[in-house]
Amino acid sequence: MKWFGVPTAALARRVLSAVIFIPTFLWLLYGAPAEFISLFVLLLSAGAQREFTRMFERDGQGVYPRLGLLAGLGVTASFLRAGGIPLVFTAVVIVVLSAPLVGRRPPAWGPSALTLLGVFYVNWLLGYAIWLRGLPGGVEWIVFLLAVTWLGETAAYLVGSRVGRHALAPTISPAKTVEGAVAQLVVSVVAAGLCFRALFPERSVLVGLAGGLLLGFVGQCGDLAESALKRSAHTKDAGGLIPGHGGLLDRLDSLLFNTPALFYYARYIG
Repeated sequence: MKWFGVPTAALARRVLSAVIFIPTFLWLLYGAPAEFISLFVLLLSAGAQREFTRMFERDGQGVYPRLGLLAGLGVTASFLRAGGIPLVFTAVVIVVLSAPLVGRRPPAWGPSALTLLGVFYVNWLLGYAIWLRGLPGGVEWIVFLLAVTWLGETAAYLVGSRVGRHALAPTISPAKTVEGAVAQLVVSVVAAGLCFRALFPERSVLVGLAGGLLLGFVGQCGDLAESALKRSAHTKDAGGLIPGHGGLLDRLDSLLFNTPALFYYARYIG
């Protein structure tokens, strides 16, 4: 049985995930102490980093999972103090690149490169959520980020499943369609205008519309980038933690690109 072209069971799992996670996020933003957001981001980064390394481990590719986890947590935590980022980042690069020199096997630089990629991709990009929360109106910006990103993704999923006919990137993600991409862009802009008017009533709605256009485009780049990583690891989902979505990485793929993009957008528009 299908609803709007989507299998009912798959849609039900996505709805269940939304029912659980949306109230949790709202409580963290509006009901919990500010420090809880930073702690939550650290936990997310650890879980996503672990999924990244396990994904390539399952494919038989060399990677340093424990080192990646510790280095990644250090990089994400460095966003708590802006002055500590250069020190932590330099130390992480030196330690990870030195890892092949310690083992008894002949040095192989592939595991170091893959481990650093995971740290940069997951922990560095996700750390911007801490900075975004620290901006004036940071809570509102995070709500804006989540609402626009997830509504756009939902539109792409539903429209692509229902009327999608033209493959967007067949060699990377055959299920994604041009029709779904257009729907995501349009819904992102519309959702951004509505959200921005509600969250920032004193600001021009054009600022929100431009932000929605940015997130609608950059988020799809993030989605396709994660699809390319999964294809290189010969896997469909990064994990199975979230029903209907796969793993944390599968749910965070667009946000990993959208969070730093929105941070710089919000920072430079004042």
